[in-house]
Amino acid sequence: MKINVIYEDNHVLVVEKPVNVPVQEDESKDEDLLTILKQYLKDKYQKPGNVYLGLVHRLDRPVGGVMVFAKTSKAASRLSKQVQDRTLDKIYRAVVLHKPKQPQDTFIDYLYKNKKTNRVQVVNKSHPEGKFAKLSFEQLATKNDLTLVQIQLETGRSHQIRVQFSSRNLPLWGDQRYNANAKVGQQIALWAYQLSFEHPTTKEQLTFVCNPPSQFPWNQYEI
Repeated sequence: MKINVIYEDNHVLVVEKPVNVPVQEDESKDEDLLTILKQYLKDKYQKPGNVYLGLVHRLDRPVGGVMVFAKTSKAASRLSKQVQDRTLDKIYRAVVLHKPKQPQDTFIDYLYKNKKTNRVQVVNKSHPEGKFAKLSFEQLATKNDLTLVQIQLETGRSHQIRVQFSSRNLPLWGDQRYNANAKVGQQIALWAYQLSFEHPTTKEQLTFVCNPPSQFPWNQYEI
């Protein structure tokens, strides 16, 4: 599988994650992005033995878009700290059913993940396993009761965007898990659109943009 490499230097590797490819090996044993990229580095630089590549953040398997990996342990440590400090800035785009009540809004919830069913739900603040979740968004365009939104993710909870929107009757188009109207075979309309971080060694602020595929429902909007 050929991966689109957006940027690479001695410390970081920025790529476009393909949809439906797991970030790392899971129970399916399907080809995963981390293994593919390690092989890419091994072949490119003719490295013997194991290749180091640090995973510092994740995307759900059905979601595509921009991701950064660390090529050294020092870079991995510094990027992971940015993730913890919420200074690694992630912007997503999604297409949701219906139109949000406000053109711009912030969603704050507490989310609980049932590990047996791999489903996440909004719970009361007092729930012992509820985790604080926050995102902000703005509407970019609406067509045929489908709205394109741009989302600033402030916490990185499992299935966060999908659950916070679906709990407000704004499920993501094609989301097989949280959208009762989604049809089998549809691809979830959620995309990691932009990633910004401080370079782990040069300290330069870097920003990378990766556009969603030009297919339905993304191609309805001229943005």
